[in-house]
Amino acid sequence: MCSEEIGQLLTMGLPGPSLTPSLRDFIRSAQPGGFILFARNLATPDQTRGLIDELVSLCYRPPIITIDQEGGRVSRLRVLGEEPPCADWLRRAGDDELISRHGRLTGQLLRLCGFNLNLAPVADILLDPEAENSLLNRCYGTSADEVIHKAGLFLSAMQGEGVQGTIKHFPGYSLCSKDPHGSLPIVNRTREEMEREELKVFRAMMPASACVMIGHAVYPHLDPQRLPSSLSPAIIRDLLRQEVGCDAMVMTDDLEMGAIAREHGIGPTVRMAMEAGNDLLLFCHQLECVEFALETLRSMPAESLARPLQAMAAFKEKLQPAPVWDPARFREINAEIGELRRVTQSKL
Repeated sequence: MCSEEIGQLLTMGLPGPSLTPSLRDFIRSAQPGGFILFARNLATPDQTRGLIDELVSLCYRPPIITIDQEGGRVSRLRVLGEEPPCADWLRRAGDDELISRHGRLTGQLLRLCGFNLNLAPVADILLDPEAENSLLNRCYGTSADEVIHKAGLFLSAMQGEGVQGTIKHFPGYSLCSKDPHGSLPIVNRTREEMEREELKVFRAMMPASACVMIGHAVYPHLDPQRLPSSLSPAIIRDLLRQEVGCDAMVMTDDLEMGAIAREHGIGPTVRMAMEAGNDLLLFCHQLECVEFALETLRSMPAESLARPLQAMAAFKEKLQPAPVWDPARFREINAEIGELRRVTQSKL
């Protein structure tokens, strides 16, 4: 198995708004499956599209170009223009058309800039508004049915514009007591409780979603071994793939998060994540982690990576190339997003 095939199983972050010669050489050699951009990578609309075009040019196979563009505070592109309304505003506004409009505009903006996958929508339920679990204002509902309906509207509208969506964070962050960016939460929910709420959402939304992201938490009632969900065969292979029947691409949340990084080294994390049933591993910040992950993947038996490599190839067939860059069209979409925010806020 050649190096460029192995790299398809990784999505990596970048340190800044431009590529250095050494980073270009690394990308050409490693051939990562995708790239995730953050505010640190975005200076102007023209620069953003130029950076993405350069990344595409360095890859032999069309790469995944992804970002977190949910709305509200988790909107990386707000550094370039208007901030879209958050999911909580949209659900409280009580107007389904605003949610669909948000999905359409998000898809149009991302595709014009060159993105082909959005790490949205959040499919978690707002069950505890006081929980310090990073979900504040990011949920589309306070019940499973509300999330299924409203997050589904966003997902359908965005994917209709040619940008694939990701439902997150399986099997459910709704009652996490901690933010996994810092430490590993334990969710003491029984299987029956989760089937009525968190898992009900994922079962309903899975057929329409191109991708599902696995969160970082321990679910003792789902995995007696108490492995983090992103590293758990019981949760990914047995529950998600076999019982739920997931055909979507399965990716980890950032494997550099404190919830994982403090518990395991990069090598064991990579092995466990692949053996658990993930297709794509996400490393958002440090190039050294990507290099270490590549070395670990190269040391694994080829047969253990055949299935995720096939899944990645199948997923990439869904990706659409970016349209010709049009700064005037960017300004039009940006203005519409600003108007959507104002209209949504006026209904609260």
